[in-house]
Amino acid sequence: MTGSTASRTDEGRYVLITGASSGIGAELAWLYAAQGRPLLLWGRDAARLEAVAARARACGVTVQTRVLDLADGAAAIAALRADDAAHPIGIAILAAGLGDMRRSDDVVEKAEDVLRLGLVNYATPSAMAAAAAECMVARGRGHIVMLASVAAFHALPFAAAYSGSKAGLKRFAEAQQMALAPLGIGVTLVSPGFVDTPMSRRVVGAKPFLQSAPSAARRIARAVARNQPHLVFPFVFSVLRLVDTLVPWPLKRRILAAIRADQTD
Repeated sequence: MTGSTASRTDEGRYVLITGASSGIGAELAWLYAAQGRPLLLWGRDAARLEAVAARARACGVTVQTRVLDLADGAAAIAALRADDAAHPIGIAILAAGLGDMRRSDDVVEKAEDVLRLGLVNYATPSAMAAAAAECMVARGRGHIVMLASVAAFHALPFAAAYSGSKAGLKRFAEAQQMALAPLGIGVTLVSPGFVDTPMSRRVVGAKPFLQSAPSAARRIARAVARNQPHLVFPFVFSVLRLVDTLVPWPLKRRILAAIRADQTD
């Protein structure tokens, strides 16, 4: 863990952001720094993470950084507890994730890819959310944010691991909302469509209703401030989700099976 020492006046005001080295995570870091919130920034790329932290520190806030691979769930849980003990977390934004899919020249998804997406997109953020809840419940306040995807609403044959892991995170967040609401802890599930980030730029083909990362960060921060249980954006995906529930499964299966997608390395 690197960064300057926080004052006691910062206790309970820290915002933890995973996946903070780029994309939505970086934009959220700068947004909360501009609001004067001290930060705990996690990422895998030390150089990019430090660049994000430097820009946040220019706002005059305390920033701590941690380089960690969320495929190691046990290490992530231990790190969250250690960070919270030193700098009590007010908002935990679990934004890190992977977006791999089956390549066009692959017959099936690689088993190793399926395992890694299951860990990084579902198992570790769910466990971290549970660890954050333990800390927050003891203080009687706090907010947890989990980034899923509109892909969680659909069974995508070319991205079974991605859509499945995000669906698991969605269900966990919905259950945790009900469990923590009586205890004064908020939970916001975020289900974005395509956002212009390094991950989405790897996708080959059309990206309908593409949103900018700064816009996505602003939407998420507003949802947290309102204690909104579920944020789906852009709005058209809320409509499509409703339509999806009305389509008979045999027809839906034919439509989904016909979709083609690919990504670059």
